[in-house]
Amino acid sequence: MKIGDQVRFLSEVGGGRVSGFQGKNIVLVEDEDGFEIPMQLRDVVVVGNEDYDIGKVNPLERKGQTAGGERQEARSCAREDAEAEPEEKPTTFKPKPLERREGERLNLYLSFLPDDVKEISSTGFESYLVNDSNYYMQVSLMSAEGASWRLRFSGIIEPNSKLFVEAFDRSQVNDLERLCVQAIAWKQDKPFSLKPAITTELRLNLTKFYKLHVFHPNEFFNEPNWTEDVIRDDKPVRNVFVDAEQVKEAVLNS
Repeated sequence: MKIGDQVRFLSEVGGGRVSGFQGKNIVLVEDEDGFEIPMQLRDVVVVGNEDYDIGKVNPLERKGQTAGGERQEARSCAREDAEAEPEEKPTTFKPKPLERREGERLNLYLSFLPDDVKEISSTGFESYLVNDSNYYMQVSLMSAEGASWRLRFSGIIEPNSKLFVEAFDRSQVNDLERLCVQAIAWKQDKPFSLKPAITTELRLNLTKFYKLHVFHPNEFFNEPNWTEDVIRDDKPVRNVFVDAEQVKEAVLNS
């Protein structure tokens, strides 16, 4: 298979022209609208010069598609090569950005996937940000260090896409107890409803990293995962943070 070949997809309707490659296993397929779709090499086949109408795919069927199968091989070597470039990670759970009515509201999620769910007490993890909306999002993810914050990730997530954040081992789980997410949303080359910039803090229940029943497949991943809401229907998730000193002061002054 080489750049310029016409291919069709084996697991869904559609196809296009090979426009490039990411790593050894991901091929970029350009459809008739000019979108580049990352696909596993095993999920495409070279064909003659045929015309594929990608737009005929049912949007509801696309919403149910995941990249779990695409991630299987990439994640198997994640712990051996923790510094692998994020560009080689599968990024989309829909073949291309779709304008969906429900996608006009911002929905952002943070997902954790164990490297080996059968060894949940000792395995490492990968984290992803999932943008389930019609908007592009500029997202920054930070973790608390005392009274300060450390940036863990900053990048642009395309509509209806997920983006690899980082791989971490069991010893780093405690660093994730308090997180802050900042997000700005927009659309490109079309009018859109203005969304306010969002900043929200999350407090994770770290015991969930040790509970097998917490991890299960969803619409974004075929593999077991724990997914937390960050923004839900345009509204940031609000966590109540209780400061012991503040509580003590309030009691004494009451």
